[in-house]
Amino acid sequence: TDLMIDLAVMSFACNLTPVASLQLSRSVSNVHFGFAGINSRHHDLSHESDDNNTAVEQIVQINRWYASKFARVLERMKEIPEGDGTMLDNTVVIWVKELGKGNSHTRNDMPFIIGGKGGGAFDTGRYIQYATPRSHNDMLVSLGNAFGLELTTFGDERFCTGPLTGL
Repeated sequence: TDLMIDLAVMSFACNLTPVASLQLSRSVSNVHFGFAGINSRHHDLSHESDDNNTAVEQIVQINRWYASKFARVLERMKEIPEGDGTMLDNTVVIWVKELGKGNSHTRNDMPFIIGGKGGGAFDTGRYIQYATPRSHNDMLVSLGNAFGLELTTFGDERFCTGPLTGL
């Protein structure tokens, strides 16, 4: 994973590509995180009850590992000078999971983590929680707007109310 992250960042630095996607698993992941001391499959753990403290802690450990990889992407980009700042200042990196919660398959309360300032389009270092639930389509409208696209909707219009405020 670390090598793939470094390869993607170096591809940006060498101007070989402006976009990369890194998917570390697939839906219904059967990945064992033995290297992290977890011997159960990720998917099996994700379906355990919230009352199963061992499973919950193991899911937290798995998510910490994924967070460390997201942090590596940001750290590598921050190390590369670009213009008056760094590559990270001019980039947008997003970490997202496909579900809000595995054991209920909910798509509610899904956190999206945005790293990088997108050339000044985004303020960083904040946690934003909207009073009214918003669709991830609205976030994608906001991203498109940050890239200069004049979007008011993205995807199915029934699930899109427009760009997010305050990003």
